[in-house]
This record gives sequence, C-alpha cells and structure tokens, in this order.
Amino acid sequence: MKPETETPAPVEEPLTPEQLNDLHARAAKADENWDRLLRTSADFENFKKRAAREKIESAQYATASLLGKILPVLDNFEMALAAAQTAPSEKTSALQSGVAMIQSQLKSVLMEAGLEEIDAAGKPFDPALHEAVSQSETDTVPEDYVAQQLRKGYKLKERLLRPATVVVAKKPAAKTE
Repeated sequence: MKPETETPAPVEEPLTPEQLNDLHARAAKADENWDRLLRTSADFENFKKRAAREKIESAQYATASLLGKILPVLDNFEMALAAAQTAPSEKTSALQSGVAMIQSQLKSVLMEAGLEEIDAAGKPFDPALHEAVSQSETDTVPEDYVAQQLRKGYKLKERLLRPATVVVAKKPAAKTE
C-alpha cells in the first residue's frame, strides 16, 4: 500500500491595499443596504397599520356628513313640538302627537347610527363641546356653568358633529346703593 501523501493547504496570498479598501467599501455598502432595508420594512409596516386604522375610521364616520345634514330636520321637529305645546287645542293635539311620533322615530334611528346628544344645561362650560353665544348674570347657576342651552349639540361616536349653543352664567354685578 502506498502511503498517502498529504496535500499542502493552499497558501492564501495577502490582500493588496487596493483589494482591502475594496473589501471595506463593499462591507460598508452592505451595511448601508441592510439599514435601508430595515427602515423600508419598518416604514411599510407603519403604512399598513395607518391604512388599516384610516379604513376603520372612515367606515365609522362615513355617516357623519349625512347626519350633519339631518340635524336641522331634528331641530325643526323640536321647534314644531314646542310651538304646538304653546297653543294647545283639540285640533292641534292629533298633529302634535303625530309630529312627536315622527320625531321620536327619527331620533331613535339616529341614535342607533351612533348619534349622541350633548346635554349642556346646568353643566360646566366646555369649549370643546359648547359654543357660547352670550353670558347671563344669575345667582341660580354657578359661574362658568351653562345657564341656558339654545340649541342641542351632537356627537357621533366621540367625534363632535355640532357643538351645543349655550348661554354661560356669570356672577351678577355688585349692586350699588
């Protein structure tokens, strides 16, 4: 049997300075490309999350424009009922009950769609929910509270559609004798 001869391992030649510089440049470019890939991937994930969130919000608030246009109709029903109550007669009682039923039905449909009334009377004035049109001097309501609600405000699932129009209470001026 013939003894195996060992083959010598290939001897690697040392890299020239140009090759070494090229190798470093390629490694830096690879690191730069890796960082760019990570940033682009993160940006894309953020875009997907934002697009999904906007789609959900769009679906939730798609009816906001329509409800905003229906609110004056609801106001007119309330004014018609108030007018009918101030001049009650046998002839208007049937009309009044009919208008009340229509208003109630419309209100329940709007509430099912997510509409919420803003009840401002007697509550602290909140500029995020209320629109102050004047101030009234009174002792019956604390200062900076709503003394009178002139027009109802409405929200759609926590989004303000229309602020409540209110009169804010202030302390009466000191009486001079």
